Amino acid sequence: MRRRDFIVLSGSAAVWPIAARAQQKRLYRIGVLSQDLQPGLLETFRDELQKRGYVEGADITIELRDADGQNERLPALADELLKLKVDIIVAVNTPAVHAAKKATNAIPVVMMRVADPVRSGLVASLSHPGGNVTGLTNQSSDLLEKKLQVLLEVVPGARRVAMLVSGPGKLRDDTIARARAMASSRGIALQVVEATTAPALDEAFAAMKRERAEALLVADTGGGVFFTERARLTELALAHRVPAMFANAELVEAGGLMAYAPDSVENYRRAAVFIDRILRGAKPADIPVEQPTKFELAVNMKTARALNIAFPPALLLRVDRRIE
Repeated sequence: MRRRDFIVLSGSAAVWPIAARAQQKRLYRIGVLSQDLQPGLLETFRDELQKRGYVEGADITIELRDADGQNERLPALADELLKLKVDIIVAVNTPAVHAAKKATNAIPVVMMRVADPVRSGLVASLSHPGGNVTGLTNQSSDLLEKKLQVLLEVVPGARRVAMLVSGPGKLRDDTIARARAMASSRGIALQVVEATTAPALDEAFAAMKRERAEALLVADTGGGVFFTERARLTELALAHRVPAMFANAELVEAGGLMAYAPDSVENYRRAAVFIDRILRGAKPADIPVEQPTKFELAVNMKTARALNIAFPPALLLRVDRRIE
């Protein structure tokens, strides 16, 4: 081989590994920050990412941080994700989204299970989020009215209804105002009770008992305690023998009587779609927040029997999830 040819070949060999490395895919780190992680639903998220061509370990890696119901841990867990240099944070439930937003204004945050991100101060508007946060909201204009309607189908003679709320803020105040108007139009006395901590739940049910509440509407006002304390909340409702409409199907699985809420599986699936769009170059500020389009009515038949409640046949025909 001529010396000139050797030099050219040697140069090509030296350059090739650099070019090959340049063509390699980037491994994206996705952080999941959760108030109370649901492993089954997380698999839906993983499956949807896989359907969109992302192989875990090759294209993406998922870093899980779960506060296990202890909201005070969320800021430290968010900081842990930042130290891992994650590319995106998926934040589940309102307290987790607030922790992620406070930790960073640069890393994209995809929110899930947030009652009202505008009134909660997380985005500027649903159509133009305007910052590093976008994703999905549980907000729906007629959701509260639908919950009350179904509750009254199950307890048609109820004239004293309690509504359980959590946390101060515009969302809480607006929810109470709308609920009062709906109750008034139906000739119902509405008792508003608040619980922001686990011990306060006992006090709230004691107050309902004093006012002889005949039914209970649990409102999602972003406090988070109802979800993390779902076992205790459903136990208290059963112990006080008050038929209750809960904020999501997970509380029905925990023993609650019923829930009408956005489809949790669809929520996690759509979160993966947001991840895909952002990894392909879309900016969170420009991606509209999605409102739910799929809802599910869940009922717990064992709890119904314990409360001596017979669901109307017409309602049972509309049930999406029936827990025996």
